[in-house]
Amino acid sequence: MTAALVPMPDGARERDADLTSRLRLLPSLVVAYSGGVDSAFLALRATRILGERAFCVTADSPSYPERHRSMAISVARDFGFRHEMIHTDELERPGYRANAGDRCYYCKHELFARLTEIARLRGIAAVADGTNADDRGDYRPGRRAAREFGVQSPLDAAGLTKANIRALSHEAGLPTWDEPASACLSSRIPHFSEVTETKLRAIEQGEAELRRLGFRVMRVRHHGDSASLEFDRAEMPRALEPVMMATIERALRAIGFLDVTIDPRGYRTGSLNEGLKLRPV
Repeated sequence: MTAALVPMPDGARERDADLTSRLRLLPSLVVAYSGGVDSAFLALRATRILGERAFCVTADSPSYPERHRSMAISVARDFGFRHEMIHTDELERPGYRANAGDRCYYCKHELFARLTEIARLRGIAAVADGTNADDRGDYRPGRRAAREFGVQSPLDAAGLTKANIRALSHEAGLPTWDEPASACLSSRIPHFSEVTETKLRAIEQGEAELRRLGFRVMRVRHHGDSASLEFDRAEMPRALEPVMMATIERALRAIGFLDVTIDPRGYRTGSLNEGLKLRPV
């Protein structure tokens, strides 16, 4: 794609300048770097402003897809991030496995406990995540953990939205600029259904199969022996073609799902939250 096809939203450059000013005030920074759109952009800006004083850390666990892991490593290498992988053990936390409405709190608590300890041991001044301004009204229990550990969100503080970040990432040459939303694999398991490594692997394999078939924006929602598939509206007609539907069903059955359905409502971010009474956190 050419830059002309990715217009810069009004105010994006001013907000980017604000981000730059905020980062320059920090002596050093640990970036919680998943390799997604937001954290990759923050890692790039922090690296360009702080140099070796920016330290990008990726948390590896069963809920983190191999595709995202490979992308995070590739982008870090190509753009010169000071980068390290660590292992996190959120699956060992009963609150996480129970998968009630606050599962993300336990995940982020595990992550930020590790990152703030790294910062303390290495004498790094602050820890930051990739929360952006669009996340303010969403249900994100992980924000409570961020507050408890004093984690900063400079993209949000500068008012940068997802559209801003995508356009600025494209301009900077980041391959993540048009990546679909990349929530962890546990987000595909309904609330109050236990999170297990077996379920996570089945979800990852299912989405890899759909990607292999050419689908880009989709989810495999795990309902025990059943898989409910969500596709972006633009990709839905292809998914519903009889031959493709049969191909999809065979692929998902081979993974272990006994029943495979396509949700006619299509892909919705956080669709498994729809049955909960939630408010922003």
